[in-house]
Amino acid sequence: MRNPSTGQDITTYEGLVDMFIGFINLLIPAMFALFFAYLIWKMVDAWVLHAGDPNKVAEGKMFAVTAVIVLVLLVSVWGVVAIIRSSFLGL
Repeated sequence: MRNPSTGQDITTYEGLVDMFIGFINLLIPAMFALFFAYLIWKMVDAWVLHAGDPNKVAEGKMFAVTAVIVLVLLVSVWGVVAIIRSSFLGL
């Protein structure tokens, strides 16, 4: 089995763990990008496409506030995990 990020053969448990960590390191930013794209789409849907509907505009405002709070929490947790990894685990 080859590690897709390094191209080296995986022959040890450490190599397998490194492969999974590399996959997770790619997956998390991809999830942030998808979440951000969904946030932009919902705001465009509420404020541009349905600008005349007050219910949709109010729904869009509520979604935007909630999405920004969730995005800040996700980035904060990711930062705390990075600090713990570098401080305690030396990764």
